[in-house]
Amino acid sequence: MQFSENWLRTMVDPKMTSDELSHLLTMSGLEVEEVEAVAPPFSNVVVAEVLDVSRHPNADRLNVCTVDVGTGTHLNIVCGAPNVRAGMKAICAMAGAVLPPGADGKPFEIKVGQLRGVESQGMMCSAKELKLSEETSGLMELPADAPVGQNIRDYLALNDLKFTIKLTPNKADCLSVLGVAREVSALTGTPLHVPTARAVAVSSDEVLPVTISAPDLCGRFTGRVIRGLNARAATPEWMKRRIERSGQRSVSALVDISNYVMLELGRPSHVFDLDKIHGKIDVRWGRKGESLKLLNGNTVDVDDWVGVIADDQQLESLAGIMGGDSTAVSLDTTNIYLEAAFWWPNAIQGRARRFNFSTDAAHRFERGVDFATTVEHIERITSLILEICGTPGATVGPVDDQVVNVPQRQPVTMRTARAQKVIGVPVTDVMVADIFTRLGLPFTQQPGEFAVTAPSYRFDIEIEEDLIEEVARVYGFENIPANPPVAASAMLAAPEDTRSLFALRHQMADLGYQEVVNMSFVETAWEADFSGNLDPIKLQNPIASQMSVMRSSLIGSLVANVRYNLNRKAGRARLFEIGAIFKRNPQAQDGPLSVAGFEQPKRLAAIAYGPAVDEQWDVTTRAVDYFDVKADVEAMFAPYALRFVKADHPALHPGRSATIVLEGRDIGFIGELHPRWLQKYELPQAPVLFEVDAVALQQRPLPKYEEVSKFPGATRDLALVVKQTVAAQDLLDAFNAEIAANPAGRIVQAIVLFDEYRGAGLEADEKSLAFRFSLQDTQTTLQDDQVELLMTAVASAARQKHHAKSRG
Repeated sequence: MQFSENWLRTMVDPKMTSDELSHLLTMSGLEVEEVEAVAPPFSNVVVAEVLDVSRHPNADRLNVCTVDVGTGTHLNIVCGAPNVRAGMKAICAMAGAVLPPGADGKPFEIKVGQLRGVESQGMMCSAKELKLSEETSGLMELPADAPVGQNIRDYLALNDLKFTIKLTPNKADCLSVLGVAREVSALTGTPLHVPTARAVAVSSDEVLPVTISAPDLCGRFTGRVIRGLNARAATPEWMKRRIERSGQRSVSALVDISNYVMLELGRPSHVFDLDKIHGKIDVRWGRKGESLKLLNGNTVDVDDWVGVIADDQQLESLAGIMGGDSTAVSLDTTNIYLEAAFWWPNAIQGRARRFNFSTDAAHRFERGVDFATTVEHIERITSLILEICGTPGATVGPVDDQVVNVPQRQPVTMRTARAQKVIGVPVTDVMVADIFTRLGLPFTQQPGEFAVTAPSYRFDIEIEEDLIEEVARVYGFENIPANPPVAASAMLAAPEDTRSLFALRHQMADLGYQEVVNMSFVETAWEADFSGNLDPIKLQNPIASQMSVMRSSLIGSLVANVRYNLNRKAGRARLFEIGAIFKRNPQAQDGPLSVAGFEQPKRLAAIAYGPAVDEQWDVTTRAVDYFDVKADVEAMFAPYALRFVKADHPALHPGRSATIVLEGRDIGFIGELHPRWLQKYELPQAPVLFEVDAVALQQRPLPKYEEVSKFPGATRDLALVVKQTVAAQDLLDAFNAEIAANPAGRIVQAIVLFDEYRGAGLEADEKSLAFRFSLQDTQTTLQDDQVELLMTAVASAARQKHHAKSRG
């Protein structure tokens, strides 16, 4: 919302500076984003009249002008503007004037000097030279009644500022100069001068028949027929200035008047060319198959979700959004139909965005516009139209006001004690009554409680908290003390067996991974591809079509991150993310950090792509593989021992993926990306990735003392031949079970698989697995017979459970 400070001060003029006014508005919730001067500083520039123009004797494109600047002495000025002529009023910078900086950034001082042998005692100025406009066609011509000699800053009211305020959606009542003036009046106690217009004398009984077929679209429709106008009349300069300083451009008198009243009172209205309307008007919902060419030149297709104004033959406009081209006023228009209506906000919301544009009217109507003042505003517009475009033969019809369905405001109750608790200041009944009175909020009162009925122009007062906000705004946010919270404070030690998510981030960074932070909204295809989720949690109002569902895995985003890096020639990526995923769970209950029906567990996921290590002379380049990433997972969970169980996953290669198991519980998965997704997502080689439960990763055992043996250790190798269907983990499980049951098993410190062999000497369905046992006793030196007995026992256990045989 942009407006002129001078315009605002015609309605309310508090005794404060522009900076103080800006601060006041910001502190009341109307954030002032920018305050910009209408014109840059310059001096000694006045209204001048060109008395005579003659050719420069030494230059074809220059003229010598005799100029009256109101000092009693005529100036001789050399001018090269193409539109200079005798009798015109223009702008003159006299000798000693300082103009705005030019391209070099330095102020430009006007001096008496010689131009091609002729003395020039000043300079005739264009709007661009004064930084008033980008127009470069020549001198800025002034009206014939401009007083010669008057300072141009005073004549054009250039000592003005343009305020730009950032409004929250609930403050639709401030989308006008009057709305802002109401706020300033309430905040400062300065009297408010509301623009009014006397009722125009009716000189005709003509009424355009109107039917409101959709009361859920239009609650009130007010119109008037006016004939015999001069649409070619010029818009007054004062109105042009106010419109332009509010971010609008001047179009024509009829359009300018409609825009002016919208900026002044917040009431969008529309002016139809009466002669282009066929029969009567019907206000209704659109019908599938209908189309309309708009004022912006676009032709749009409508359906029953979009409101329209139609006549007997065609659509005339999109209700509350934009008028149609077929009934647009032009400079040849003489007869008009003036319309002001109340459109239900929920009937306008989202419609303009559907057609990929926005309008000032839709911006206001979808937030709520005063439904009680359509007649007064019609009178205001009528009086301005007759004042500017009226002719002796102009006739004005009666106001046709149809009220079918307007909001019925119910009182909203606010408790003084509740306001005091929320705001944190000693609010009293007297203080609240004064604030509501200043804001123009009608109320009834009993001790400690107020019942407020929202005015027709306020659509943001529905619950008690809305009224508390009003009290806080007028009281002044900056006046609310910033007291520290009063509560019992105890320093609690963090549990030693739990790591923070920050510790996990640091550990992942130590392993060479970089953290990424992705949106929780993802593409529907990602859910199907990487999670096999065909029924994802859908967003009702996604911020983009490709971000329409909630993620149930972090994998899709990480794959997209890798693609992003590859597209920028980064061939090696190590990325991780810690974040929430979202799944349906009928058992989930509402809580401080939970929503009924949904669970939001935290996950840590990582992806590795490209060479295992950066290119270097001492290591042969090879692609990262499953075991590289498996080692990283084991390092993250150490000292816990993990199990990796072969399993299928929608995102992973069928033969190169596993479920991660911790103490009998599935906590995640690991593997190569599926070849199908390599092709679909255009990845030259397979990344390896994993995703685990972050809570499980946060848990860690407390350090436990174990005696360091003083006795030497020993190693034994055991090579077993088994069927290829027997996993190495199956043999390890058999070894561990025997070790746990055998009294001598305490000497086993570790078991490592160090070799796998398939080929000559073995059957086609066999393989040889070689394990190295690290043995040590903390109490005595190991004896060979003790070691041999134990090795025989573990080999026997493997033979009994998996039909293993020793390899010679």
